[in-house]
Amino acid sequence: MRLVSGLHPLIQAKFKIRDLILGSVNSNRYANGIFFALLFLTCNEGGGLMKKISASAIALLVSLAMASLSLAASITLTGTVRDFTPVHPDFETTISNLTTGLVQNTLGTDGTPVYAHGDATVGSIHGSTNFYDWYHATTNLMDYSITLNETSEGSGIYSYSNNSFFPIDNQLLGNYPGYNHNYHFTYEIHTDFTYQSGQTFNFTGDDDVWVFINKQLVIDLGGIHGAASAAVNLDTLGLTVGDTYDFDFFFAERHTTQSNLLIQTSIKLNPNAVPEPSTALMLGVALVGLVGLRRERRR
Repeated sequence: MRLVSGLHPLIQAKFKIRDLILGSVNSNRYANGIFFALLFLTCNEGGGLMKKISASAIALLVSLAMASLSLAASITLTGTVRDFTPVHPDFETTISNLTTGLVQNTLGTDGTPVYAHGDATVGSIHGSTNFYDWYHATTNLMDYSITLNETSEGSGIYSYSNNSFFPIDNQLLGNYPGYNHNYHFTYEIHTDFTYQSGQTFNFTGDDDVWVFINKQLVIDLGGIHGAASAAVNLDTLGLTVGDTYDFDFFFAERHTTQSNLLIQTSIKLNPNAVPEPSTALMLGVALVGLVGLRRERRR
């Protein structure tokens, strides 16, 4: 609905601000929230309108708008990194090269991959008991976040690219002796998304990478190997447009000397982390503006 000429100029101004925000973000829920909050704040206890926009109201508006734009332009995903040493038989072992079929096609009931070969050694994985450690060890672990940035404003394509992915250098069990990196770790991320037609997910990296959508294996890059690539078109998975599905990502770095992690996707994965510091700061400024505005209204 467009502006009505008879509306109070202050409300008209807020409609214009809302339209600007809506034109800059992928989802209108942030913009609508800002608009209606500010519209409410323009009314005093007696139902009349403020005569002018205060400095506090401006601070509130600008801060919330900037925070909304920040949320729209990137996706921050937090996962768990577990550290290992070459004492574990699956790490710094024989280079197996790319080996598919190491895990079952359906995610385990506990939300982790299930080794598909029992006690046998395949792809330099020495049986299911050793593999179980990869995503279940309860010591030497920490949270780690990656941020997928939109490749260009409004493109809807999000990307993370790191040709030196060593998230726990000088941490946990420490670097591999004689090297500058901690080479032996696993990483897992769990989130969800709303399926829309045309979504794709592309990955390039090493070593093992398994991606599950709706608990089904869709990218299978197992084994100790150099950077390898795979992609999935979600239109081929039998998903229902508008429904929400799980997305589970599993990575392992098992051998010197490279570690690559490159993601490009049009899936709007739901962030599973706290806001970036800049966003949190802007929201804090907005709260200060809100307090100031309320004080001014009471005078």
